[in-house]
Amino acid sequence: MLRPRETRELRLFSHDLSIIPTATVSWAHDVAGNAIATIVFDDPTDHLVIESRASVELTAPAWPVFAIAASAAQYPFVYAADEWTDLGALTVPQYDDVDGRLSRWVEGFIMARPTDTLSLLKDISNGVFTQISYQSRDDEGTQSPIETLDRGWGSCRDFAVLLAEAARRLGLGVRIVSGYLSDPEIGLVGSAGPGSTHAWVEMFIPGAGWIAFDPTNRSVGSGNLIPLAVARNIAQVTPVAGTFIGTNVDLLSMEVMVKMESATAQNNSLLAQGGGADIALL
Repeated sequence: MLRPRETRELRLFSHDLSIIPTATVSWAHDVAGNAIATIVFDDPTDHLVIESRASVELTAPAWPVFAIAASAAQYPFVYAADEWTDLGALTVPQYDDVDGRLSRWVEGFIMARPTDTLSLLKDISNGVFTQISYQSRDDEGTQSPIETLDRGWGSCRDFAVLLAEAARRLGLGVRIVSGYLSDPEIGLVGSAGPGSTHAWVEMFIPGAGWIAFDPTNRSVGSGNLIPLAVARNIAQVTPVAGTFIGTNVDLLSMEVMVKMESATAQNNSLLAQGGGADIALL
């Protein structure tokens, strides 16, 4: 899942996938509309290189205004019958909350009923940011929401899962997003340079549609975010996954690099905010 996902605020000019060694690549779309490349290798090899290079234009505003429908401006609200049917499993929590701890944590942000929907969701996202310490984590897998609350720390994917499950406890439709964090100034949390792999969530609010929330950086809207794939469960949006045949000592090392460059830098001109960028995942 390495092809940027086009939206109204993200235009994809080009995308190339290069594989070493030689491989057969076939493309398809999954149930969520994500572009999936399936790679079958022709011969045995002692190394694997996957290079994904894309040129995109990101025009998301830094301070977006959302046209939330009057019926959903105040929480609690009820989705329309068609919305509820189509959202389906995206409204269902994916992790157990046996003793109700997560539910109680979420309820702590609701000061009154009714309350402003967008303000409430911002408060919950900000709560993840302020109550959980960010730590980059290379371990495979994702912490459960309860583990993140108990430990008080997590990576961007742990933050995303906690926020997604919290919103689902309120009956909202949420999907988890895997993609890149565009950070030319190298000032955002979770950034390892001008570009980094990243995870966040999108919540469906009638009228406004899917609104991006990045709890790692306490931001709302798609500014600085380049999505690759969306899904109900974070395990469904692993950028690269697969199997190999060999011994248990064959995989000696793995390295992921994300390079981001202004598309106009090559022409020695300045790039205004919201302009194009070349992204390469190696």
